[in-house]
Amino acid sequence: MASPVKAKKHLGQHFLTDLNIAQKIVNALPQDDLAILEIGPGTGVLTQYMIEKDNFTAFDIDTESIEFLKQKYPQYQDKIHFQDFLEADLRPFAGKGNFKVIGNFPYNISTQIMFRVLEHRADVSALVGMFQKEVAVRIAEKPGSKAYGILSVLLQAFYKIEYLFTVSEHVFNPPPKVKSAVIRLTRNTTDTLNCDEELFFKVVKASFNQRRKTVRNSVKVLSGNNAVESVYLDKRAEQLSVADFVELTNAIELAIKK
Repeated sequence: MASPVKAKKHLGQHFLTDLNIAQKIVNALPQDDLAILEIGPGTGVLTQYMIEKDNFTAFDIDTESIEFLKQKYPQYQDKIHFQDFLEADLRPFAGKGNFKVIGNFPYNISTQIMFRVLEHRADVSALVGMFQKEVAVRIAEKPGSKAYGILSVLLQAFYKIEYLFTVSEHVFNPPPKVKSAVIRLTRNTTDTLNCDEELFFKVVKASFNQRRKTVRNSVKVLSGNNAVESVYLDKRAEQLSVADFVELTNAIELAIKK
């Protein structure tokens, strides 16, 4: 099925054309009454299954896509917005409670989308999205893997991550050069971590920025070169779980206060 909207290469956008996969993605979103925010609807292959819902909104920064969708759904024009998810004020979309996010995300901003979700983790109850397979694996990966990284730890601290299925490159227009995958994030019960969360984020990022070295070398600058006492110092970042990073953060905070 050819796309009626020309793909924008600078957006990294590849439009899904397989309706069976589109339906599977939408069905993977938790079936509740929370508001739904779609990012980058493109030609509306996912949108068509959700646009009649009272609590649905779509964001896109591709003017051709916006124009196409508004012509296709003239009665729902108020649900389709020329807006950048990375910059928009998301609070109104929480309504009386939280909201869910869905999308076939542009590959080149998918990581930024995830950090934006982290910023609004108190409001985003779930996310189902299509990613480049490599990124999806990284987000869902467990400790001990080379794919396990910053996003794995930060997202898994607040969300249950499920790798749902792999998607062939041949069901997109234009076809990407890599395979894609769909994952689901569901908010866990962690409201706050048992540590300084700002420092936790810094510790995780610093640890993986020098992932070939042990954590001891990576976190020196954070402790002001004060001695840190932790069983995790001689491990590499990829070996540490979320709980381990919480303990390490507390140890570094103690060292800072010395």
